[in-house]
Amino acid sequence: MNDKYLNTLVIENSKVQRTVICQLVRNHDYLILSEACSNAIDASRIIKNNRIDLILLDIEMPYINGFDLLASLDNNIQVMIITANPNHALKAFDYGVTDYLLKPVKTDRFYQGVKKVLTNYSIARESFEEGEYLWVRSNLKKRKLNIKEIKWIEALGDYVKIITDSENLIVLSSMKSISDKLPKDRFLRIHRSYIVNLNKVEKFGCTSVEVGQYQLPMSRKQKTKLELLLEKVDN
Repeated sequence: MNDKYLNTLVIENSKVQRTVICQLVRNHDYLILSEACSNAIDASRIIKNNRIDLILLDIEMPYINGFDLLASLDNNIQVMIITANPNHALKAFDYGVTDYLLKPVKTDRFYQGVKKVLTNYSIARESFEEGEYLWVRSNLKKRKLNIKEIKWIEALGDYVKIITDSENLIVLSSMKSISDKLPKDRFLRIHRSYIVNLNKVEKFGCTSVEVGQYQLPMSRKQKTKLELLLEKVDN
């Protein structure tokens, strides 16, 4: 692992349990407690505005339950369920959670779950550093995208649309979050709403870029940066 610490979000309805779980996070050498909250509404705001690597999630919460939140998550965020109810386990693993812990959580069991998270994180980083794959969650499924096949990425409110050579995917993510996961030498945010794969650019002008038969808008100030990056790609 190049990054030693995982930014961790605790989502727990009970104040007492939340305090206990937060302390487990603080005591672990490889976790940083980013924030803690009591419901999925606050959690969604935190996830949108911060880099979160790991979520410790209660299922039974007011207004929006844990499964509703799981359905909306970026696949790059790992999840460990911490609940008093053993009956949700099969459904939880259908959502791709890393582990399922029952309350009261024992320290050794918590550390065992975190070990799984760290192993998955290392594998994902190795794939990313090779510059070949991007993991996303679309329609409740984990997807492994070949970065070379991505044409461009388009903002859709709280979502992004990823256009590849073979399909289009809708993913809950901000443009900044998705941009941070892509190689800087091969992808450029040419506009507030567009990120383009430089290898897919066929033509460009002062205010647009052509990818196949599509013309994407480009901010004027990005033209010089595009030219410089395209020179490096060509070389």
